[in-house]
Amino acid sequence: MSEIDALLTENRRFPSPPAFQRVATVSDAAVATAAAADPDAYWVTMARQLEWITPFTKGLEWTAPFATWFRDGQLNVSTNCLDRHIRTARRNKAAIIFEGEPGDTRTLTYWQLYIEVCKFANVLRSLGVRKGDRVAIYLPMIPEAAVAMLACARIGAIHNVVFGGFSPESLRDRINDSQCRVLITADGGFRRGQVVPLKRNADAAMTDTPSIEHCVVVQRRAGAMSEETHAQMQDGRDAWWHRLMQKAPLQCEPAVMDAEDPLFILYTSGTTGKPKGIVHSTGGYLTGVTTTSRQVFDLKDDDVFWCTADVGWVTGHSYVVYGPLANGATCMLYEGAPDWPDKNRMWDMCERHGVTIFYTAPTAIRAFMKWGEKHPNQHDLSRLRLLGTVGEPINPEAWMWYHRVIGKERCPIVDTWWQTETGAIVISPLPGLTETKPGSATHPLPGYSVALVDTHAQPIPVGGGLLTITRPWPSMLRTIWGDPQRYVDTYFSKWPGRPDLYFAGDGAKLDDDGYWWILGRVDDVLNVAGHRIGTMEVESALVGHPSVAEAAVVGKDHELKGQAIAAFVTLREGFTATSALRDELREFVGEKIGAIAKPDDILFSADLPKTRSGKIMRRLLRDIAEGRALGDTTTLADPSVVAGLKEQYEAQES
Repeated sequence: MSEIDALLTENRRFPSPPAFQRVATVSDAAVATAAAADPDAYWVTMARQLEWITPFTKGLEWTAPFATWFRDGQLNVSTNCLDRHIRTARRNKAAIIFEGEPGDTRTLTYWQLYIEVCKFANVLRSLGVRKGDRVAIYLPMIPEAAVAMLACARIGAIHNVVFGGFSPESLRDRINDSQCRVLITADGGFRRGQVVPLKRNADAAMTDTPSIEHCVVVQRRAGAMSEETHAQMQDGRDAWWHRLMQKAPLQCEPAVMDAEDPLFILYTSGTTGKPKGIVHSTGGYLTGVTTTSRQVFDLKDDDVFWCTADVGWVTGHSYVVYGPLANGATCMLYEGAPDWPDKNRMWDMCERHGVTIFYTAPTAIRAFMKWGEKHPNQHDLSRLRLLGTVGEPINPEAWMWYHRVIGKERCPIVDTWWQTETGAIVISPLPGLTETKPGSATHPLPGYSVALVDTHAQPIPVGGGLLTITRPWPSMLRTIWGDPQRYVDTYFSKWPGRPDLYFAGDGAKLDDDGYWWILGRVDDVLNVAGHRIGTMEVESALVGHPSVAEAAVVGKDHELKGQAIAAFVTLREGFTATSALRDELREFVGEKIGAIAKPDDILFSADLPKTRSGKIMRRLLRDIAEGRALGDTTTLADPSVVAGLKEQYEAQES
């Protein structure tokens, strides 16, 4: 039985380019076949490619829903990301290429990064941080963020990175939940030409964080003014990063970590309002991100890999820091906004820094579409050889624009599905092997066991249903910090009596060719006159129209249908919102996926309300569609967008 009506069809196919395939890391289907036959043995083989202090003898141990991997092995994550490279020719290779929003640049070789990490690890030890202690990191997207993470890993401290766009209240809650002893922040960061007052926010948070003993402050705003004017420093608690580093020894012996020791806590939103502290292990997590970085991004020694995510999110952990560095890659870090000071900023950086692999979010791609082709077309993007997407399902037409305009129809696209909880990519094309379809994440990667099921956990061979992972994988979350019961209740209680099934919370469909299509959160599935319709499919249909850059679809109460569809649409440059275009879009959706999916309401907007991480806040759109008072807008990038949308909607309804 299909649990979600799968309406949209996509038949365009793109095989791996022969030139790419010839030198690809994975170009033989036998890898996936062997992994499917014995996934546990596959992951053991992948884990043995890491550098172990004490080699493991145990693989998976599974008492559902709790798993351990490589439990008797010992290693250190920082030595895998740094030490093993500085013993080779990679010693003088660029590890991090950084560009700040104001235009300042820095490059750290693997040797230089190793020295910085060792020095800061010694700083942390001098502040009393020991193995198992928690350290909060609240920084802009600067090299010190990666240094701080790796320094924590070096001494066995558990880092808790908090996105620099979060409020003092969010920072405070995350510090208190994990009882951090040290906070690392900066006097400020840069975003759209403005200074983000990180130290001021940190000071507000630390008025009620009794566990914090020390605050280390990076001087980001160096210049004509004296450093004391950039931040208020509290004697005995606060210290400048650069002053502490001046006195720190250059060498730091790495801590010996058990494979199951926690590496980090990363908080993700919870339905109850209290964020969940996702705990990731040392050995299993590193195995997952190292393997997927190498296979999905086909990393080569001469690549410049730019994952545009902030380290405050799991994508930044896995594919800015740990995965690429464990593979000896050169990684780009950029601090600011993609359109500051001009809308060609990203492509200018790709050209100047010789980026070869570009990994970004569909939200950003749709923004690039809206701004027009003239911006990327100003730049030489010929060094790009692989493109990727992450964070949400990508609409087929956005995929095609990415393929045509950015990839010039020669770069494979890896559309990746995974979560904070999975730690690493789960479903994605292998770029040297997989024939892709625009908008499809294609197939689970080797070693993963993924199934589509109905509400009774029965398999669905074709159609729409619920995505579940049926076997443990090394980089899976181990628990929720301080609340193992919430871990069980949230992820392994969807189907009573089946604690072995991980519920991802996402809907998906399988087409006749066995390709996976992610439909978005199950919470976003609409029930329209008895049909369960995924919002992603309606949004994809709308974005398929030549006038539409971005669309968000929500449900509103309807006395006959149960729910009606309300669509919020942003137009591309050169198009004007009219009642005729509104009618045309309704008919276009009907032609694409059926009359049942026609939006009852279409509202045009200059922009959509988004969090600072770029995700559309559908909760607020539902409030607008229902005519209710708006909820909390403190996390919006531009709260005035919501107010404007609400006024327009109310005017339309009157």
